[in-house]
Amino acid sequence: MLRVLILNGPNLDVLGTREPQFYGDRSFEDYLVELRAAYPHVAFTYVQSNAEGVLVERLRAASADHDAVVLNAAGYSHTSVALRDSIMVVQLPVVEVHISNIHDREDFRHRTLTGAVCEGVVTGFGLDGYRLAVDHLLRRVRA
Repeated sequence: MLRVLILNGPNLDVLGTREPQFYGDRSFEDYLVELRAAYPHVAFTYVQSNAEGVLVERLRAASADHDAVVLNAAGYSHTSVALRDSIMVVQLPVVEVHISNIHDREDFRHRTLTGAVCEGVVTGFGLDGYRLAVDHLLRRVRA
């Protein structure tokens, strides 16, 4: 069974109410029920934190009990050297997800520090980006 850590960063705990024009009107917890049902053979662990240090610690610990990581570091994607370095240290496949299309937003969102060291970046497909990341990881880890 593939073990996937989904790690969500700041303000993703208010999905469904925060800027629905960018992020939709569903909470991540509601979506996670759907994701788990679609992939019964995947063991998902979900962690959300608004604190950069918590995200770094959880990412660093992931190699002990997970096979792969889906990371939506949110605003930290654009600013966090610490998360970037942690992705490089963890030695697990990591796929970065952005719910909104970061290239259709403010200029400062067009570049991510973390995406450059991930296997890939999924952006602009709403919550479905998590499914796309899991599909990739299933193929990658089983290969």
